[in-house]
Amino acid sequence: MTGRVYIVGAGPGDPKLITLKAIEAIKKADVVLYDRLISKETLAMIPKRAEKIYVGRNVGDDYKHQNTTNELMVKFAKKKKNVIRLKGGDPFIFGRGGEEAEFLRANKIKFELIPGITSGIGSAEYSGIPLTHRDHSSSVAFVTGHEDAKKTKTSVKWKKLATSVDTIVIMMGLSRLENICKDLALGGLDKKTPVAVIQNGTTSKHRMVKGNISNISKKVYQARIKPPSIIVVGKVVDLSEIVGWRK
Repeated sequence: MTGRVYIVGAGPGDPKLITLKAIEAIKKADVVLYDRLISKETLAMIPKRAEKIYVGRNVGDDYKHQNTTNELMVKFAKKKKNVIRLKGGDPFIFGRGGEEAEFLRANKIKFELIPGITSGIGSAEYSGIPLTHRDHSSSVAFVTGHEDAKKTKTSVKWKKLATSVDTIVIMMGLSRLENICKDLALGGLDKKTPVAVIQNGTTSKHRMVKGNISNISKKVYQARIKPPSIIVVGKVVDLSEIVGWRK
């Protein structure tokens, strides 16, 4: 017999956006392996008896870092511990949750998946940006702006994506913002298409800068926007002037 691993999404940043099911799992934890974007308020929900281990991965860390996390999950589960793999956002939206679940299955470890609100949705909604809207957006794509370093070429076809969907949500793309905008323009997207960049979405440090395909990079630089940030491209960005509810 082994313990069980819970791969848990903690939500986009606001600790009140974590689910009841996630809290129930955390309360049963013997060990919590947590990422760098987990808030102090969320960490405070972990029982004092539980062992907390930081396994946050920064941009540029090699893949061995993920291997270590995988091995820790198996190690503690084999000791009959309840293990919480706590992730910001949702585990299956650019959170490596699928890879971790595959590793657990290969090692015959029982696991459970608990969804969370992805930052792409939470940050946009807290900014008053509806990613879909009957009048403006019938389709939305979630795309990573930072692909696996082991890839020899990008699998994101930015030029084709430009006119394929109404709204594009880009995660981890801040460092490539200027190049991404150029590719979208080359793909046929109007240079006046609205763009929002949201930093620390849903938290007390929530910030948003708006512009368009041609000037957003300059505006982000001037505003000194830093990661973690998401990028929203599409007409729905303009609705934040009407729908925005945070003052």
